[in-house]
Amino acid sequence: MTATAGTAPTPAHPTTPAHHTTPADGTAPADGTAPARAHGFAPAHDGGEPARAARLEAALGDPFDPGNPHGHLALVRADDSREAPAATEALLADHALSAEFVPHDLGGRLTDLEQLARVLRPLFRRDLALGYGFGVTSLFAASSVWTAGDASQRAALARVLLDGGRVAIVHREVAHANAILRREVGAQPAPGGGFVLNGSKDAVMNADRTDTFVVYARTSPQDGSASHSVLLLPGPPDRGEVHRLARVEMPGMRGARFHGLRLNDVHLPPSALVGSPGQGVTLALRSFQISHCLIPGTVLAGVDGVLRLAVRAATENRPGRQPARRWHKALSGVFADLLACDAMAVTGLRALSLMPQDAYLLAAAVKYTMPDLLREDLEELAAVLGARGYDRGPLYGGFQKLARDLPVAGLGHSGTAVCQAVLVPQLPALARQAWFRSQEPPAHLYTPGAPLPPLEHRSLTHSGTDDLLAATLIAAAERLTAQPAATPLHAALARLAQTLVGELRELRTRCAALPATSSTAVDPLACALADRYALVLSAAACLGVWEGQASADTFLADPAWAVLVLSRIARRLGAPVGEVPAEAQQTVLAEVLQRCRHARSLDLYATPLAG
Repeated sequence: MTATAGTAPTPAHPTTPAHHTTPADGTAPADGTAPARAHGFAPAHDGGEPARAARLEAALGDPFDPGNPHGHLALVRADDSREAPAATEALLADHALSAEFVPHDLGGRLTDLEQLARVLRPLFRRDLALGYGFGVTSLFAASSVWTAGDASQRAALARVLLDGGRVAIVHREVAHANAILRREVGAQPAPGGGFVLNGSKDAVMNADRTDTFVVYARTSPQDGSASHSVLLLPGPPDRGEVHRLARVEMPGMRGARFHGLRLNDVHLPPSALVGSPGQGVTLALRSFQISHCLIPGTVLAGVDGVLRLAVRAATENRPGRQPARRWHKALSGVFADLLACDAMAVTGLRALSLMPQDAYLLAAAVKYTMPDLLREDLEELAAVLGARGYDRGPLYGGFQKLARDLPVAGLGHSGTAVCQAVLVPQLPALARQAWFRSQEPPAHLYTPGAPLPPLEHRSLTHSGTDDLLAATLIAAAERLTAQPAATPLHAALARLAQTLVGELRELRTRCAALPATSSTAVDPLACALADRYALVLSAAACLGVWEGQASADTFLADPAWAVLVLSRIARRLGAPVGEVPAEAQQTVLAEVLQRCRHARSLDLYATPLAG
């Protein structure tokens, strides 16, 4: 790791419990002592919460209010009609949401991606299609220009977004792709200079709502890293035709507008080239790190909303508003998974600002792991909801919509195969050079909400030989083992951490035996090893976040959530789990119930919600 990333190691967690445990009913502990957290959800850091996130949450209002034009009922009705909710789009325009996607030095509000994710979560908690369709895809399109564009290109694109416009992205074709990635546009040299674009795409989001396109065009007939270039089409072309084809109806995100696009002899000047010729694949690998972390970091807010629905269903008409015992495991387990996903996503988002030269593999691992975890969680929550999951009313109508939207949201930008192609070829080198050798990253990588340096798009790389999270897992396990266990939970956490270090050792042996060639990317064994590796990294992120709360008196400082997270990860890996103290599930269940009762988000931040 470079010198930027290497500082003092994370301090060990204190050997005494941070606070008494609150039972699942939220009352005082049985020993009569008062719980240290009055409501069990005080976040460790509030300073990083952008005020504009709170303003947007308040403006969107109570999602369960049937009269709210931005509530679940209105959004489900808009989804039924396959239209974007006009009233909510107008509200987002009034809040100048598109300015969130423009770097601060170009007149926008984008300073770091963790703050951006927090600003977007109120929207994604209600409607994934609206979160994508109104603007976040504009960021994904613009990221290559922020990364490698010249001053005039950056200024032109910033002006489009600051004026409330949209930017659409025309992807290159990718194997094993969905409709968004199929077919491609080619660019030939134009007589006298510049480019002539021809080709089509099956589905381009917002193609009918913008004249500004960032095009990943094939400029070489040969496959490989120099096959494509990035071209900026900043408005209607002087020569040639841009045809918007029929709207494509997706199985999910039905309110988002996807259209086919065909370019016929579209002439662009030499100044349209972003970066250098043949740099398209490289720019994709660099700039897509943003979407790899930001998509999971916002989409999990939608699952937050469904878990809230499940808690409501499980506690309705129940004595003391307590769920039946048969739902304890599902509610606490899904909450633990959400915290695990958030720990990994936030770590990735923070790494892009703190150590962009080392975030490449981490970003791919975030996007690779989280969609599967969130889909599993939806299946668990469907069982809790039962027949309510088919309700189309204001209370439960959002579940079926999210169940349809999540697969499209998870694959809409670049899917599992793309992240797999990043991770798998690196496994042999990681096993031979990085694991058990990389230096542990600084502790503030794992401190949600702590200040970050401004994101420098041009510093993003598509290489790196260190493994930030694996080093954290190893060091945290050593610290846990070296100190006397203060409680059974601390002992269980130490045991689980060592189990996962053992999994990493086994991965090192198996991955070191893989051939160091690009053919590894399609090797079923290598892909299975990548699945296991990404799960190990998610456990490491949770340990890093838990250790980072050592001096706080909050839920995140309690080892209970980390024990539950690591036990679920170990079971997914088929690793030995041992006995998990019942206190872990009880404490996590108490927290999710309290947060739902007091309208707090079910993520690392526990921020106030409108309803």
